[in-house]
Amino acid sequence: MRAFKSGTISKAISIAGIALTGFVTQSLPLQAQTQPAAAAKSSVVRHVTQGLGKMVAENLFECAEKVASFRKTPVGTITATDGTIITLPAESAYQKGLRGGADLHNDCTKTDPKTLAEVEALTAKTPIVEIDPDGEVITGYMMGDNYYEMYVNEKLVAVDSVPYTPMNGSIVRFKVKRPYTIAMKLVDWEENLGVASELNRANKWHPGDGGLIARFSDGTVTDSTWRAQSFYVGPLANPDDVIEKRGNVHDTTKLGRTHPLANMPTCQDKCFGVHYDIPATWQSRTFDDKSWPRANEFTDEEIGVNAMVAYTRFPELFDDARWIWSMNLVYDNVVIVRKTVR
Repeated sequence: MRAFKSGTISKAISIAGIALTGFVTQSLPLQAQTQPAAAAKSSVVRHVTQGLGKMVAENLFECAEKVASFRKTPVGTITATDGTIITLPAESAYQKGLRGGADLHNDCTKTDPKTLAEVEALTAKTPIVEIDPDGEVITGYMMGDNYYEMYVNEKLVAVDSVPYTPMNGSIVRFKVKRPYTIAMKLVDWEENLGVASELNRANKWHPGDGGLIARFSDGTVTDSTWRAQSFYVGPLANPDDVIEKRGNVHDTTKLGRTHPLANMPTCQDKCFGVHYDIPATWQSRTFDDKSWPRANEFTDEEIGVNAMVAYTRFPELFDDARWIWSMNLVYDNVVIVRKTVR
């Protein structure tokens, strides 16, 4: 979704139902277990879906305030042509009831600091997640379009407090020793589950787009030194529009990588999605991500930052940081990014 503000693969395993808003709660499938990189076969395994998925929960999040940009956060499932059951748009820590971090800006909680002094007061109240007792306390400011969850050395540090919209900013604090690894799951949420689209500009089937920017007090910033891999690509008129290169690049550059240059598919509720297995240990500091592509950097204009108040009001909080995503800002909907800080 632009500033006007997936899929985890699963098998026949389920978790206990959690309280979800606006719909009858049902169990959702767990993330599939994949083989370690060393044992993986050379051929790329893709799971192809077509059309809309089955709604499991109409809304994970309820905004406490009446906000014009609010969108419901639906979750569903879909069965791929090979029989694999896929959670839409992704399995998430938020869906499991996990939380972490604090608001930098959030219309739903009326968190709206006007000065850096007010930001500092919010930061001081943000809980510190301890990873190493003798580590350094690191503070981070971030914005994700739409959803993020963040792990440091496998420990959950933060979960985006608004999975979809309105757009919000976040503060994180953690205590860790170098070297340490940040791993984040990023989701461009979708209204039309399974076909990766949403209502935008009077078009019910408009593809969204993503983006992440973050800066940490130890000098770590989001940029092209991070790794970024896509796991859910859509909406596609043809699954062959995704071209696997070197076994780790999911290339869709021919479709256009950013709005307004990206092609606007006309398949609507008949569109395809291409999904890849998410490694079971993607959060781990020992996970080997060397074969993953580098993250791509994007400009403010490509992201569309008009509705991102925390970012536009406090640019100094994000000095030297770049907006990042995988190769395609529009068609890649579930992305994992990783960075080892030395």
